[in-house]
Amino acid sequence: MSANGMKAKRTNEVAQMRAEYDFDYSKAVRGKYYKRLLKEGSNVVVLDRDVAKAFPDSASVNKALRSVLESRRPRRLTTRSTRTRDKASRAG
Repeated sequence: MSANGMKAKRTNEVAQMRAEYDFDYSKAVRGKYYKRLLKEGSNVVVLDRDVAKAFPDSASVNKALRSVLESRRPRRLTTRSTRTRDKASRAG
């Protein structure tokens, strides 16, 4: 048993598993998706606990971040069309 008692807990969990969960670890492949992860990249970000508590799920995090990005985007000033300017100059 380790100092923190983790080994005993793990042994109890395995002993409590149902018989139909027969894992054949001889067929297991270490790092099966590792190469794909390297090729495609990963975008996992770990949030601080206080920040994570503010968001119930990843969709709300994405919504908040998109809002921040949108507010930082420079807005293009639209100019009035020549018709509108002509009407304004004639009226005044």
